[in-house]
Amino acid sequence: MGYQPRIKSPRASGRGYRKPQYERVKGKGRKHRSAGNSKQEEKHVATVKEVSDKTLRRLHILGSQRFGSSPFREHFDRWLVNLTDVLSEFESNPNISADDQFVNERLQILSVVKMELEKRRRQEASLEEALTSLSNSKNLLARIKEEYAAATRENRAQKNSEIKRLYKNIDGLRKELNHIVQIKTGFFRGISKKDREQKEIETTQKLNTKQKELELAMLGFTEVKERLQEDYERKRQPIMEQIRDGQKKIETLETDGSLEDRWFACEALIDAVNALLQRKTLQLH
Repeated sequence: MGYQPRIKSPRASGRGYRKPQYERVKGKGRKHRSAGNSKQEEKHVATVKEVSDKTLRRLHILGSQRFGSSPFREHFDRWLVNLTDVLSEFESNPNISADDQFVNERLQILSVVKMELEKRRRQEASLEEALTSLSNSKNLLARIKEEYAAATRENRAQKNSEIKRLYKNIDGLRKELNHIVQIKTGFFRGISKKDREQKEIETTQKLNTKQKELELAMLGFTEVKERLQEDYERKRQPIMEQIRDGQKKIETLETDGSLEDRWFACEALIDAVNALLQRKTLQLH
């Protein structure tokens, strides 16, 4: 008996083309991966606890955020955007149903902090003006000091010159008086007793006059010195006050004064979020 070819049954032919085994396995793998991807693509909706914990944590961070360098006003807009994003993400969660009370509180808090930051922005914008004013005040004070020092030097020079002149005169008169006394006690011819006495009286009067002139000169220079000092203090005091005020203002502007405003705003928002969650809990019960 020879080789007889095998005839396919109608049942077998009705099935059509069958994929090889490895292709069927490969196709099955694609189906599994496709199903897995679709599950991963499903967006996870955060629970109330998850979204509230995240929101409160981010509000704490924003409330304590410090801006590293001035001008601090350049950081305000970015901070407000971050704060708005945190609140938007919280309210957009399907599990969070923000009621009217929360919305009103949130609007009020944001309005207040924006107003405070705008005030800080205007204050910081005046920093350059404050620096210029402080520089002008310091220059004026330096000029007042120099004028006072020059007037003091001039008064001292006049005093030294005048006192030197008067001492010289007084010294000359004293020598002359001593000479007259020596004539009176000696035996000098050609000068009468009356002339010697008259000369002594005149010289003594001149000496007394010069001594009084010296005293008046000393008193006069002292008065001039005191007037110069008073005039200097009268001009210096208001300038010093301007300098102190300017320095205080600049120190304030160079410090992040917005931190307190931003902290209060975030704390108020945290209270509003907690109050909303408490109301939701009461509603569920």
